[in-house]
Amino acid sequence: MGRYAARRLLQMIPIFIGTTLLIFLMVHILPGDPVRAIYGDKAPDPAQIAQIKREYGFDKPVLEQYFHYMLNLLKGDFGSNLAGRPVADLMAEAFPVTLRLTLLAITIEIIIGVGLGAWAGLRAGKAADTGVLVFTLTVISIPVFVLGFIARFIFADELGWLPPNVQDSTDYSQLFLPAFVLAMLSMAYVARLTRTTFAENLRADYMRTALAKGLPRRRIIGVHLLRNSLIPVVTFVGTDVGGFIGGAVITEGIFNIQGVGNLLYRAIQTSEGSTVTGVVTVLVLVILLINLLIDLLYAVLDPRIRYA
Repeated sequence: MGRYAARRLLQMIPIFIGTTLLIFLMVHILPGDPVRAIYGDKAPDPAQIAQIKREYGFDKPVLEQYFHYMLNLLKGDFGSNLAGRPVADLMAEAFPVTLRLTLLAITIEIIIGVGLGAWAGLRAGKAADTGVLVFTLTVISIPVFVLGFIARFIFADELGWLPPNVQDSTDYSQLFLPAFVLAMLSMAYVARLTRTTFAENLRADYMRTALAKGLPRRRIIGVHLLRNSLIPVVTFVGTDVGGFIGGAVITEGIFNIQGVGNLLYRAIQTSEGSTVTGVVTVLVLVILLINLLIDLLYAVLDPRIRYA
C-alpha cells in the first residue's frame, strides 16, 4: 500500500499543475481588467493603472505570472489582493469557519443518510422503504437555496429554536441549521445509495453463508453487511467534501457565515483574481488528498482489495 500511495502522490503533481494552470488562465483572462474594476465608473488615470499593474505583475505575460505564482506557492505565499492584504491571511480566517461547517454537515449526512438507508434497505419493498424513497426524492427535488430559506423561516423566524444568522462561527449550535441545510441534498443521495447496496448485499452468497453458519443477526448486519455496503457510500461522501467546501456559497450567504464560500463570492464580484486562485488552489489540494484517502480506505472496508 505504501508504494501505491507514493505513486498516487506523484500522479497528483501533473494533475495539480494542470488544474491550477487552467484556473489561473480562466481567472486572469476571462473576467477582464481587475485594476480598472477598482475604480468602478470613475475614469482612472492610465499612469496610475500602469503603476498598479507593474506592482502586482499584471503587466507580464500570463504564463510568466503563473510561473512566479507557483514559485511563491512553494514558499507558502499566495500573493496579495488589490487592497494589499495577503491572500493567505484571508484564507486563514475563512477556511476554519467552512471546515467546521463542513465537518458538521458530513456528520449529519453520514448519521442520518446511512441510518435511513440501512433502515430502508433491511425493509426493502415494505412501507418503511417506500416512505424513505419518497422522502429522499422530495429532498432531491427542492433546490438548496429554497431549503435554506424554508429552514430558517420555520426553525429561526417562527419557532425561534435557532438563531437566523451565525454570529459566532465557533458555536456549533449556531452552525447546526446551516450545516443541516448544506447536508440535506447529499444526505438524501447517501440514504438512497445505502438502501440500494443493503438490499443488493442481503441477497449475496456470503450473506446466505453467514446465516447458514448460525452467526448472530447483529454481527451479520454490523460487520459483514455494513462494511461491504459502505464502499460506494465512502466514495460518494469523500467526493462530497470538496463540494461542501466549494459549494457553501449559497448556505453561507443565507445564514451570513464568513467562510470560504462568502470569501470566494466577494472575490469573484470584485475580480480579485489572486484570492480566487488561492482559494481554488487549496480546494484542488484538498480534493486530491481526499480522493487518495478514499482509495486507501477501500482496503480497510474490504480486505480483499489489494494495491499493487
